[in-house]
Amino acid sequence: MKRKFNFINLIAMTLVIAGTSCSTGEKEIKKEPLKIDVSLTQDEISKGLLTPEIMWKYGRVNNPCLSPDGKTLAYTITYYNLKENKGATHLYVIPTDGGEPKKLTVGVGSDSNPLWSADGQILRFLSTESGSSQLWEVKADGAGLRQISSIDGDIDGFSISADGSKILYSKAVKTENSTADIHPDMDKANVRIIDNLMYRHFDYWEDDSYSHIFIADLKDGALLNSKDINEGEKWDTPMATDFDIAEVQWSPDGKTVVYCSKKLIGKEYAVSTNSNIYVYDLESGKTEDITSDNLGYDRNPSYSPNGQFIAWTSMATPGNEADQRRLFILDLKTNQKTYLTQGFDQNVEQYIWADDNQTIYFASGVKGTEQLYKINIETKAIAQITKGVHNYTLCQKSNGVLIGQKMSMSMAPEFFKVDEATGAETQITFTNKNITDNIKMGEVQERWVKTTDGKDMLVWVILPPNFDKTKKYPTLLYCQGGPQSTVSQFWSYRWNFQIMAANGYVIVAPNRRGVPSFGQAWNAQISGDYSGQNIKDYLSAIDDVSKESWVNKDKLGCVGASYGGYSVYYLAGHHQKRFKAFISHCGMFNLESFYAATEETFFPNNDLGGPYWDKNNAIAQKSYANSPHRFVQNWDTPIMIITGEMDLRIPYTESLQAFNAAQLKGIPSKLLVYPKETHFVTKPQNAVIWQREFFGWLDKWLK
Repeated sequence: MKRKFNFINLIAMTLVIAGTSCSTGEKEIKKEPLKIDVSLTQDEISKGLLTPEIMWKYGRVNNPCLSPDGKTLAYTITYYNLKENKGATHLYVIPTDGGEPKKLTVGVGSDSNPLWSADGQILRFLSTESGSSQLWEVKADGAGLRQISSIDGDIDGFSISADGSKILYSKAVKTENSTADIHPDMDKANVRIIDNLMYRHFDYWEDDSYSHIFIADLKDGALLNSKDINEGEKWDTPMATDFDIAEVQWSPDGKTVVYCSKKLIGKEYAVSTNSNIYVYDLESGKTEDITSDNLGYDRNPSYSPNGQFIAWTSMATPGNEADQRRLFILDLKTNQKTYLTQGFDQNVEQYIWADDNQTIYFASGVKGTEQLYKINIETKAIAQITKGVHNYTLCQKSNGVLIGQKMSMSMAPEFFKVDEATGAETQITFTNKNITDNIKMGEVQERWVKTTDGKDMLVWVILPPNFDKTKKYPTLLYCQGGPQSTVSQFWSYRWNFQIMAANGYVIVAPNRRGVPSFGQAWNAQISGDYSGQNIKDYLSAIDDVSKESWVNKDKLGCVGASYGGYSVYYLAGHHQKRFKAFISHCGMFNLESFYAATEETFFPNNDLGGPYWDKNNAIAQKSYANSPHRFVQNWDTPIMIITGEMDLRIPYTESLQAFNAAQLKGIPSKLLVYPKETHFVTKPQNAVIWQREFFGWLDKWLK
């Protein structure tokens, strides 16, 4: 069965978690909790520099859930054991006024999706402790730990009604015939029989099952009378590919459920972004579509605390997954829809309702950072709460307490309390203090560069630790993926600028044309112009920084993934001797083969202009005429190429084509192929090898 996990469970999906015990038919094997050691060695402390091995000692916080009284934050931390190539995620609580965290679960399973009971006395969560993903509960002091559900299969997400009497949960349901159903006498066959599009998503192949929402009574710790509200449907709720249960919400009175779904099949699904918001009535069993008038994405629905309003985010342009994310509300008393953020030239990311039913708090990107904002639904007045060089990606508010998840290029995510009136921040969690106290980070500089068309472009420049301006440093141009993805103050466990700096490199990271947080016009410009202005922006950035005396202009490298990988391939044919080494991870090389192989066809239709066979489409023909593979005759620089065989978004054959071309031209080249990785490299030891090979290649040609 394919997995049905939200982002938090995506972490768990990459782990190999031990069960309590299992029977082999001959003997029972007892499995112990994973041993975790996050201490630094004396050698690591003395050097004081970030390394791949240290990166895998970081605890990764997530799943924040603020108690109703605002006094306690529940969350999870994922730790890894590099030697065992495994990790585990456990549940913690910490006072929001400051204090030490308390670990509530210590077993061999992996935990996620914590939710407080209405009285704040009990935490319910998902755990794989018993082998499958089931519902558990524990008191806030760690007492009373017990398993609640024992359903067949896995619960992939859940939510409980305000009065605690009902639960909704998601699980995979078989809705189509499998090969074994069609050919029952061929029990040893291994074949997929396909007659329509969307037979695979990002990192998995479709099988005979889809994610459905179930509603059940919750009584005396048991789930009773479960009902599939998506019975017979051949699409996923919550939506693929993140399957986020946060996109399914109870009404405060427990009489209805609101959710988003993309109720399309086959080719229609592949070429469309038309997801809608649906309201399911428990009593009548009827479902109403409340956003049928919009043909773009409608997502993230949420009831106001009093149940009068439903809010959601919406994109206006069909087929454009990177369109502006706008905030709408529907007044259920008057049936009036309101575009709340009209005139606000930024995206609305994660948002929450305030208890007053008049205020919505949300995260939004602005000029290469992500900040917290609030909006009044009557006046539509928007106020920025936080400021600074950082990203706030999540927020929660209860009883006047506002909590955010904050990160930067120099700090892994942690939780902070934010003073709404002043924007002042108080750090609550210090998960990786033992590491950050002993590791020196490089300085992150904000630089504004003039582009060839006279615009101002934000470029982040990251300097090596112990930077000496009298020296000359090899320098890397970082090409962002997406392509509509901001080079913000993100912390990455793979494309980590601080680890690049720790290896003695200056990093130049431009927010070139086609990224959000600089207005929709800046973001949208790249579509249909992959080889145009944004490529000039890259070169403007590296040429500007290369004027500094501390940049070795003879030792420039260029690296990137996904669209950034495309950028590397394209620049390899057009860089005019600027660079001495390239690295491309999962990049688009041949746009014609990419168009016919990627699974979400709406993406190349929007970004490339359409199919390559449409000879009358000038935008599309321009895109394909400027495909990187058409300029391999100009390649003259060493290149390393990395790919995962399970990448279905940009299939690994793109990377093979590029490597083969480089080899046939006699260009120094190396290929890394990860058979079990996807568009990302997530397994601990695979990730360390990625870093070692990455810097081994750069050091060979740039030092």
